Amino acid sequence: MTAETIVLRGRKVVGGCAEGEALVTRETISGWGGIDPMTGTVIETHHELRGVSFKDKVLVFPGAKGSSGWSNAFHMTRLTNSAPKAMVFNIINTKIALGAVVTRAPAVTDLDQDPLTVIETGDWVKVDGDRGVVEVTKRQHPAARRESAS
Repeated sequence: MTAETIVLRGRKVVGGCAEGEALVTRETISGWGGIDPMTGTVIETHHELRGVSFKDKVLVFPGAKGSSGWSNAFHMTRLTNSAPKAMVFNIINTKIALGAVVTRAPAVTDLDQDPLTVIETGDWVKVDGDRGVVEVTKRQHPAARRESAS
């Protein structure tokens, strides 16, 4: 059984290409005080990803919240090699735009489908920031693997 691939088309924020496992949250992320820039771990109290690192993941999230310190915190993740490989998000504002640029990770927004409903944590995601294209290869769930093996 071949894995399903879905193509989303959007707008370039930062160019380049990267791929990796998706880490998805439906909650905005605070940079300053919301992440540990040394490890890429979400430390924000009550956040659904608290204790989870986005290092080497494709971070899929609604957008940024908080102060202008967001860009500084995400810049530090790049300097400490704990940044996401790429970012896909719904809402662009100045803090996330600058944060994406200083992180230097390919980033896409304004997609033709809501990435928060299409992409699940564990899916394999290729982000082509130059073309504004996000390719999602759906992970095969354990039940589906058992059925296809029989």
